[in-house]
Amino acid sequence: MVFLQPEACPQAVGRVNSFFLKAGFAAPESAIRAGAGRRNIWPMHFDLADLRLFIHIAESPSLTQAAKRAHLSLAAVSVRIKALENQLNSRLLYRDSRGVEITPAGQKLLQHARVIMRQVDHLKHDFQEQADGDAGHIRIFANTTAVTEFMPDILAQFLSGHPGVTVDLQERLTRDIVRGVLDGTTDLGIVAGPVDAPELQTIHFSTDRLVLVVPNGHPLQDQDKVKLVDAVRYPFITMHEGSTLVAFLRDQLERVGQRLPQRIQLYSFDSICRMVQAGVGVGVIPDSAARRYGADTKLQVVELDEPWVVRERKLLVRDIDALPGCARELIDQIQTPQTP
Repeated sequence: MVFLQPEACPQAVGRVNSFFLKAGFAAPESAIRAGAGRRNIWPMHFDLADLRLFIHIAESPSLTQAAKRAHLSLAAVSVRIKALENQLNSRLLYRDSRGVEITPAGQKLLQHARVIMRQVDHLKHDFQEQADGDAGHIRIFANTTAVTEFMPDILAQFLSGHPGVTVDLQERLTRDIVRGVLDGTTDLGIVAGPVDAPELQTIHFSTDRLVLVVPNGHPLQDQDKVKLVDAVRYPFITMHEGSTLVAFLRDQLERVGQRLPQRIQLYSFDSICRMVQAGVGVGVIPDSAARRYGADTKLQVVELDEPWVVRERKLLVRDIDALPGCARELIDQIQTPQTP
């Protein structure tokens, strides 16, 4: 261990020596040899509080709100962000009168920070499990069917047996689910149909199919099978605009040059069934939802003649072995066939 000599490079002297002096060490010789030609060649040291603060900034509408979430003054937030920028030799935020915007470098830091903080949470949880048994937090990004149909029952049963566990279940589009699992924003993702994400671990747990529901006496009710393009010629009832099913149906129609008509948008499959039953229009829903609503004489189920009607439900995770114990137990429960 040696100190950089002044004649080598005055600027590098200050950077390398001051860094290691503050830490109580002499600068490593390897750092000194590279110091004259490169910046930030020593190991970076990040404060977890700074990484958490940066996540707060990204998820808050303003720097002031981020400061409140972090229990810091606005001045302290500015100092911490400036220190991060200096250490990374990169600008992380654009500041103007309207607030702050994350730079491309900041987006990269945010992705790493989220992964790191979730791993820290998992670390805490795993050791907490040893101390008090069963505790933890699980975040799940899921498609419409999961959120509205089967996950409420699964979570009710799971949480009743795990009083120390909390769950955050959010409905997201498939692309956002995949992105959330990849960047560590969520622990689990639940999707249906094909997903192009070779970096993720995929667990198939059940299968469902999409069907057309029509009111009693509708012209399509006696058809063995119906094409989607024929179904949308009638007043069409859909889920809300943020629904994965709406996005999927719109994509299938756009492939054949058609658009998705929407007479009314709703927030549950039960609501769609009630509207269809009243003769407002027709709709496409999972067969499981149609069965659950009941074999009502005013509601008819018609098969769709499409190659994509069978939908494989899948769990997406980055690394199942890296998940906290409670998340792995929930995965086991999701894979267990549910009794009606």
